[in-house]
Amino acid sequence: MPYISTAELAERPGAAELAMVASSAHKEVTDESLMDATLRGTDRGAWSMEQIVAADAALDRIQDAVSEADALIDGYLVQGGHRLPLPLPLPGAAKSVLTAWSRAITRYLLNKDRVTDESKDPVARDYRDALKRLAEVAARKFSLGLISQDVAEASPTDVRFQSAPAVFGRDQLRNFR
Repeated sequence: MPYISTAELAERPGAAELAMVASSAHKEVTDESLMDATLRGTDRGAWSMEQIVAADAALDRIQDAVSEADALIDGYLVQGGHRLPLPLPLPGAAKSVLTAWSRAITRYLLNKDRVTDESKDPVARDYRDALKRLAEVAARKFSLGLISQDVAEASPTDVRFQSAPAVFGRDQLRNFR
């Protein structure tokens, strides 16, 4: 299950950015309206077959980046004790957090050829923040509000104490009378 859909990516960061970063290198950038229609799965009859093929190739690159981002997220979740696949439907807060992390990682993967100062780049900053939070999930310092595998396997009301047998109990001292 992807944590973000292509329609959600069409909303933010938007079809214009995705068309620029996902279009084939050394070819014309896919039209923004066509990219938006491709991401949302709406009618693309107004464009030529060549343009649609280019948009589909860009969509494939976007979906590859989403898959890679989700695999990275799953790795951190498993390390944090969560059993995959996550139980559906996800609570609202967990869904929005996972969607934001997937968006940030996907954008970073698609912008790999970007030439900019990484310390001031918002795409790189969001990526670093997502990885930082995921590391906290793996270290169990940040909770998504989901039950982890360790907690699910242990019964929360089953408490038992065990100690060594008493050395000087009532039964042992009875023999000394």
